[in-house]
Amino acid sequence: MLNLRKKTSIIDPNLKVPHHIAIIMDGNARWAKKRGLPLQIGHKTGSQNLQKIAQDCIDLGVKILSVYAFSSENWNRPKNEVSYLLKLLEDYLDNQMQQFLEKKIRIIILGNLERLDEKLKQKILNLQEITKDNQALILNVAFSYGSRSEIIDATKKIALAVSNKEINVAEIDENLFAKNLYQPNLPDPDLLIRTAGDLRVSNFFLWQIAYTEFYFSEVFWPDFCKKNLINAIISFNKRERRYGKR
Repeated sequence: MLNLRKKTSIIDPNLKVPHHIAIIMDGNARWAKKRGLPLQIGHKTGSQNLQKIAQDCIDLGVKILSVYAFSSENWNRPKNEVSYLLKLLEDYLDNQMQQFLEKKIRIIILGNLERLDEKLKQKILNLQEITKDNQALILNVAFSYGSRSEIIDATKKIALAVSNKEINVAEIDENLFAKNLYQPNLPDPDLLIRTAGDLRVSNFFLWQIAYTEFYFSEVFWPDFCKKNLINAIISFNKRERRYGKR
């Protein structure tokens, strides 16, 4: 973790910035409903806010931002909403490509891409390849993602390796299991933020958040701003992370 840069004058520059922040971006629909706007406007405004928060993370010195954009359960939503969210992801990747390159942002799409059409899947793979050496920020977007599925998939890979006599059962430990997750090279989140008031993790990073600090905000995601992010970091700095030790 890094000290906050002195140019961030609205908080104590001695505060520690989490290396990896994860956000459950909740409240787009409620934000739109409260304003009498179509649901699609809520989702679109939420995607635009991700651009701002990603830049805020760069400014503050955060190195990894993981966001929960679309869960495996979200496929059960009305077809027109699902279609819109898929199109929103495609538009976001298209519109932000130049920004990813200019701002040195590495993009990762985490989840089961098999349910996406070939055009979108190829676009994702190409963008991940193009930005793989960028180091200002890793933007890890969980899309078509479910943590239980990730854990099951890891278990299947390990079981297959045992069956093929590539490893033996005695070698299975936490490190081996973690290496079989979707993105084994990413460290666990230091801080998990959920917006819009709900107090649950909704099948997000169940393995990875074993020792992550939680912060729940009442603010709907489209309104979540740099000040709210800094408040979460201030709260994080008040925690003592013992990892089970005394």
